[in-house]
Amino acid sequence: MKQTKWFERKFDFSQTEQIFPSILERLRGAPIRLSHKLSYIPTDYLPLREGETWTIAENIGHLSDLEPLWQGRLQDILEGETYLRPTDLANTRTSEAGHNEQDPVFLLEKFSQLRAETLHMLEKISEEQVFQAALHPRLHTPMRTMDLFQFVAEHDDHHLARIEELYWKFATTK
Repeated sequence: MKQTKWFERKFDFSQTEQIFPSILERLRGAPIRLSHKLSYIPTDYLPLREGETWTIAENIGHLSDLEPLWQGRLQDILEGETYLRPTDLANTRTSEAGHNEQDPVFLLEKFSQLRAETLHMLEKISEEQVFQAALHPRLHTPMRTMDLFQFVAEHDDHHLARIEELYWKFATTK
């Protein structure tokens, strides 16, 4: 089953329930789930490319590449900025990072360390700050802290699902 491309996804941030603790749990679990995937995916699959899309290694590295953006956007909200900082929609950092040549253990450790920093920042905010907002530059919609990190959790899941999809493609063609 093919998933919708990330930039084609639509997001609804209209819920008013306090779901931030569940979002934090998803964020905490992403490195663990990635570690589990790396325990059964053969390392020779990591740099394999399907067409023009990213490899498994590049999908893993991309999670680390974007973590500073999420941290910066949290700061934007907490500092009362009108707009969240923009990102490079071409993902140049990921395309030029050389993730295919990096040790998968290093890629996992880097993501785990950066995510731990993000979680440390989030664990210090107040309930009032969970509901503070700024405008997302691409979606042109207000994003509360809770919405931003639901978006991040969805982004994690998107790439973890893509890693799994690539794994099965390579496993069934070998």
